[in-house]
Amino acid sequence: MLTLWLSIGLAALAASPGDSARVIVVVGAPGTPEYATQFRAWAESWKAAASRGQAESTAIGLDDHPGSTDRDRLKGLLAESTRSATAPLWIVLIGHGTFDGREAKVNLRGPDVTDVELAEWLRPAKRPVVVIDCTSASAPFLNRVSAPGRVVITATRSGSEINFARFGRYLAESIADPHADLDKDGQVSLLEAFLSASHRVEDYYKTRSQLASEHALLDDNGDRLGTPPDWFHGVRAIRRAKDGASPDGLRAHQIHLVPSDRERKLPPEVRRRRDELELSLAALRDQKVRMNDDEYYRRIEPILLELGRLYQQAEGQREAQP
Repeated sequence: MLTLWLSIGLAALAASPGDSARVIVVVGAPGTPEYATQFRAWAESWKAAASRGQAESTAIGLDDHPGSTDRDRLKGLLAESTRSATAPLWIVLIGHGTFDGREAKVNLRGPDVTDVELAEWLRPAKRPVVVIDCTSASAPFLNRVSAPGRVVITATRSGSEINFARFGRYLAESIADPHADLDKDGQVSLLEAFLSASHRVEDYYKTRSQLASEHALLDDNGDRLGTPPDWFHGVRAIRRAKDGASPDGLRAHQIHLVPSDRERKLPPEVRRRRDELELSLAALRDQKVRMNDDEYYRRIEPILLELGRLYQQAEGQREAQP
């Protein structure tokens, strides 16, 4: 499965010169002034992070647009944003959600949007897509929207977790927070932000001696299963599903809304090849238990050597710049 995903999902990993990420933040109907204040703050955090990352950003649901519903605005923006681009498209859903046993919904001002509709609107997408659903009862979105080349995060692990989800606040705060940088490479990956936010949610309930009513999931290998945060040690998944499904987290750790200066300076073709090699390396490590040591080191050596040459090449190009 991982090999298939690599071949499908890596074609558009690196942004072309002049191509930038786009962040669409959808703020649902708050219901009360208290929630309205919280949701606006979360949206502002995403706007600030997008600005730092030199990404385009658009917010839906904060201002009035006479003659157009929030659902129609989202549909129209997705129709524009899924074409001819290679940098990731981020879709962040903030607010309240519901699940009736068949479809999950994000409660918008006016007509709601369902998991089925969002999956259909994203079907033509040719660029990498990140979908983050911070609402309650959001897990069914993962099953509907997951596909090769996408990262999907939900605030809950099932549609029956219907209480208000706090995950959205902590993810918005973690996406550009240096304290969430687990591997200390000067940037916060989407995986690192997911883990940081999940741990903060866990701490919230523990410190109040409350039973947690939300459990986030991440899917980035297209298998529609999702991986919980407690399956990770650092940034590596150390547990496996019973059916042997490939672990999640590899692709999410290569996506950064606010890249480091070093990452920005990597030529697109170097970044693309670097990401391919890192995923191949992870796949090989995953197969290590089925190899003897000689075969493992024989196969891992050329990957490591090429990675080293890539970084030397990039360093040489930076030094040659005036």
